[in-house]
Amino acid sequence: MIGIVIVAHGGLAREYMAAVEHVVGPQSGMRTITIEDRHDRDAKSREIRDAADDVDRGDGVVVVTDLFGGSPSNLSLPACAVQNRVILYGANLPMLLKLAKLRHLPATEAADLAAEAGRKYIDSYRVSAEVQKPGRVAQ
Repeated sequence: MIGIVIVAHGGLAREYMAAVEHVVGPQSGMRTITIEDRHDRDAKSREIRDAADDVDRGDGVVVVTDLFGGSPSNLSLPACAVQNRVILYGANLPMLLKLAKLRHLPATEAADLAAEAGRKYIDSYRVSAEVQKPGRVAQ
């Protein structure tokens, strides 16, 4: 089973994990790392590497970050230099739920499918005035 490390700004990583566990149940082999301005960058990079090492049971690790090019992604690069580890950035809940359900797959395949799920559920919808009226059911 692949390990998962969620790295994000502020408390977002913890909240993502709480939401995932709310939907699919407790997740072993999953860790979260918070990145804040006041944190020592070298220490955080080591913490991410240590977390990835901790959840790596030989099947690989997916490190999920909130934003490409941000501190969480940049600080995660050394942790993913190890074979069979991949960074998946642009985290959203559908992506994380899919990843949690695909932990039996190789890390790269699970990450690709999770990214696809994350993109699939990004869209917009304009609600008509009729739908917004209390007591009305949209048809």
